[in-house]
Amino acid sequence: MDFDLSKPQKLLKDTARQFLARECNVRRLIETGDDPPWAAIADQGWTGLIVPEEHGGLGTGVVELAVVAEEMGRACLPGPYLSNVFATALIRAAGSVEQQARWLPRIASGELKATVAILEETASWDLDAIRMTAPGKKLFVGDAASADLIFCVAAPGIVAVERGATSIERMPSMDQTRKLYEVTFDRLGADVLPGGRDTVRAAIDVATVALCAEMVGGMQWVLDTTVEYAKTRQQFGRPIGSFQAVQHQCADMLLLTESARSATYYAAWALTENDPGAPLAVSMAKAYCSDACREVGNRGVQVHGGIGFTWEHDLQIYYKRAKSSEILFGDATFHRERIAALVVDELPHVPSRTETSPDHQTVRA
Repeated sequence: MDFDLSKPQKLLKDTARQFLARECNVRRLIETGDDPPWAAIADQGWTGLIVPEEHGGLGTGVVELAVVAEEMGRACLPGPYLSNVFATALIRAAGSVEQQARWLPRIASGELKATVAILEETASWDLDAIRMTAPGKKLFVGDAASADLIFCVAAPGIVAVERGATSIERMPSMDQTRKLYEVTFDRLGADVLPGGRDTVRAAIDVATVALCAEMVGGMQWVLDTTVEYAKTRQQFGRPIGSFQAVQHQCADMLLLTESARSATYYAAWALTENDPGAPLAVSMAKAYCSDACREVGNRGVQVHGGIGFTWEHDLQIYYKRAKSSEILFGDATFHRERIAALVVDELPHVPSRTETSPDHQTVRA
């Protein structure tokens, strides 16, 4: 694999940064409650990054998705993009040929927004914890109010439900850039995706990598902003960046950010190449990013001092985003347990000293 972005990927990254700086002001979007300019985002092709070309998308890999998601994280972009990516990945993994042809072109063009409802009262990302049948409700559903289609992962299977057939209520959230909802399903309908739990897990992996890339972008913003503040903030007649304790904080932030970036892009590459170790790489990236994003936010606040806690400074917006991202799609503990399970499954079987030998005689100590 190449350890650097290609020229087209770098151009995509630069274009995304310029567009988001020009069109998407996070504080204004929070105050108005509006979504970012969806038609303009679709015109950039970002709603169709992982949609195949035969369905009107760009047909790129997960690496390109991570490139755009990182810049969205740097801008702390509110809105339904991540939920839409999750739904797109689920359609590709679990949908029939007819369902993909019906939904993917509309998603790629920006005409259709979609989201996925998984979590229940246990708030567990373990798919074995899903118990809901119709009627029932799902919690913490991202961007349900703006989605035209909601994919409900229930005990009977994956069902596509139009927004009008549900009852949607906003849930309180510390992170004002992500809108969460309680969705009550009176009925599930007959539009069932044929894929099973393994396809849901595959879609979650794609969305998790996009989330990790968002977290990397947020970490980079916090790092850049903190370093610039340390260069200009004066204390005892000199910039605070000249103090060793502050330098150590910034150095640790850089290490955490670059390590998170490496883990994320490796996972994105593994998914793009259908590498057998992709699930392991995804969980390693999410476990690391969950802790690193929170820690970078902590250190950024410490270097900024009192102003880092105030509403007037954007740092608090990024810190709250880091806390919500930490648990979305499973926190570090959840993914470390998944890593352990994946590693154990891959280990060769080693007979114990009390197991039966090939000649059927018991091996004794």
